[in-house]
Amino acid sequence: MSFQEKIEAVRTEFRAALDSFPNKPQEIEELKSTFLGRKGKVASLFAQMGSVDPSERPNIGKLLNQVRNDLTELFENKRTLGASNVGQKQQETIDYSLPGHQFRIGSLHPLQQTMDEIKTIFRDIGFSIAYGPEIDDDYHNFQALNIPKHHPARDMQDTFFIEDNVVLRTHTSNVQIHLMENQDPPLRYIVPGRVYRNEAISFKSYCLFHQVEGLFVDKHVSFTELKSTLTYFIHRMFGRDTKVRFRPSFFPFTEPSAEVDLWNEERGQWMEILGCGMVDPAVFESVGYDPEVWQGYAFGMGVERMAMLKYKIDDIRLFYQNDVRFLEQF
Repeated sequence: MSFQEKIEAVRTEFRAALDSFPNKPQEIEELKSTFLGRKGKVASLFAQMGSVDPSERPNIGKLLNQVRNDLTELFENKRTLGASNVGQKQQETIDYSLPGHQFRIGSLHPLQQTMDEIKTIFRDIGFSIAYGPEIDDDYHNFQALNIPKHHPARDMQDTFFIEDNVVLRTHTSNVQIHLMENQDPPLRYIVPGRVYRNEAISFKSYCLFHQVEGLFVDKHVSFTELKSTLTYFIHRMFGRDTKVRFRPSFFPFTEPSAEVDLWNEERGQWMEILGCGMVDPAVFESVGYDPEVWQGYAFGMGVERMAMLKYKIDDIRLFYQNDVRFLEQF
């Protein structure tokens, strides 16, 4: 067999292999390696050039280069066409008349939605936002707020103690002490965050909940300003037609103090939503403010209570069970 016949034999064999072009990536690479690889059949022909008559080598070499280029082009064209056909077959298997897959889209937790709305309302009327420690000492959580040790008011807040004088905060009011210790008045802040109380879990109480504390300190602050601020907040949160009332109450760190209720049309009764009052002079003295110069008001509200009233939820435990059927409604 002459050398030209060997070349044509490789060309014919390659064309036959292309007619049964493989589909698997590994088989495609094996075909290329068999003919066009470093140890393939075309490379073997180049290795045999030494046995060719010197006078014929230029023509044989030119023919070999032409064959290698032709086979490479045929292989690439076939591979491209094969990939296109596979994609077309896959596309043809899609039935566009069938309903598509519904992908679930996440959303903010209802508590976070409520918290964001509360923060937006107070930011709009000039309040800044501050955060503070959830684990704090007894002084900032109780004593500086006019609740000394063995004070009866401590019984209102069943406390988680970490050490003798270190607690999980029972309210965000501890942050108002930190703020007043570190800043000179005037101050206008809300303090959102988690609080903890060692209470039995039921439809209306939980060992963990969220609170928003408010503090405004300046000269000539009045209870009338406090009422106006909270009435504005409630009307923004629940609607301008919402009925609001203030009734006297007691908190150790405010004097006078009040509970704020709104009228619930569905239940036909008043619902307590927050507590408030004028900052007690004893609290100002504990942080070094002169109560003869500075006055202020404070308020605190439960975010869960707000969300339950706004979205008509009757069990606080639903917020913490991560039941998708509940959460996807928001």
